Amino acid sequence: MTSPTPITVAVDCMGGDHGPRVTLAACRRFLSTHPDARLLLVGRAEDLTGLTDPRAQVVHASEVVEMDDPLEVALRKKKDSSMRVAIEQVRDGKAAAAVSAGNTGALMAIARYVLKTMDGIDRPAIAGQMPNFKGGGTTMLDLGANVDCTAEHLLQFAVMGSALVSVLQNKPNPTVGLLNIGEEAIKGNEIIKKTGELLRSASRSGDLNFHGNVEGNDIFKGTVDIVVCDGFVGNVALKASEGLATMIGGFLRNEFSRNIFTKMAAIVAYPVLSSFKNRVDHRRYNGAALLGLRGLVFKSHGSADEIAFETALNRAYDAGRNQLLDRVRERIAHAAPLLMGTHAEREQPTVTPV
Repeated sequence: MTSPTPITVAVDCMGGDHGPRVTLAACRRFLSTHPDARLLLVGRAEDLTGLTDPRAQVVHASEVVEMDDPLEVALRKKKDSSMRVAIEQVRDGKAAAAVSAGNTGALMAIARYVLKTMDGIDRPAIAGQMPNFKGGGTTMLDLGANVDCTAEHLLQFAVMGSALVSVLQNKPNPTVGLLNIGEEAIKGNEIIKKTGELLRSASRSGDLNFHGNVEGNDIFKGTVDIVVCDGFVGNVALKASEGLATMIGGFLRNEFSRNIFTKMAAIVAYPVLSSFKNRVDHRRYNGAALLGLRGLVFKSHGSADEIAFETALNRAYDAGRNQLLDRVRERIAHAAPLLMGTHAEREQPTVTPV
């Protein structure tokens, strides 16, 4: 069910490598294609004068979380940062979602502190898309929030990821794969084996559509809609994916600058390689959801240009319009007997109240 009211997105305009130069340009592009959208432009008011659309309102924040700021500084000392104020707009009901290209660790810590974790979820996870050869994206989580995970955490990630894909890709029963070193159920370490058992139980109870174990190449084949793994593996895969388009682009530039024979070969191969480069362009998949919080927060890549940041805005808007938060709650509530039956440790944020 979609929302009949205008969707407001809070934007951390100061975050990322480029700040307002990119975020404001992306906001302008976004508003031109979303007549029912509203934006809260959060940051230093004097730096946000470049966008005069009446649907964009400036919310002043005097501080900025830098990309290299320690978590303690971002969380405890910069209480009026654009990142924190943007998330507070979600907490206070003024925005349906927040978007930031800032420091990932700081964003997760602040979002978890301000919004709190959803009932039934131990740890929030970062869920984003990886390009696949089918022309779409494979949703993968966790992409870096949780390096060490239990089987119960991975089960929760699968439930949340299913809700995300069902909303943003209109797939009521998306397939879930567990990333492993082989397809056989007997492979993997003890955590992966236990996770497989939990996912099979969830599939039998109707909480998931579990395909089984998948390998790394299945991410790019598009074998399943969702791939579940811990944050260490997920982040490595993400960076490898982002580097693929860069490598192809560099190859095309280099070959055109060499001798006549390589130039001729490059001209022949250019249409195919260019099409492939566009298909795996990470800008088309920018905007990772922080799932498991009592509010919607999306993380843009720190080096995002205006096209990539606009993609993140689109995803946040779609999540708010299609009431992703309610869908996640529904899935978690339905799976509650299974989740509670695993006796997952209930973790609370370890940050000191500020």
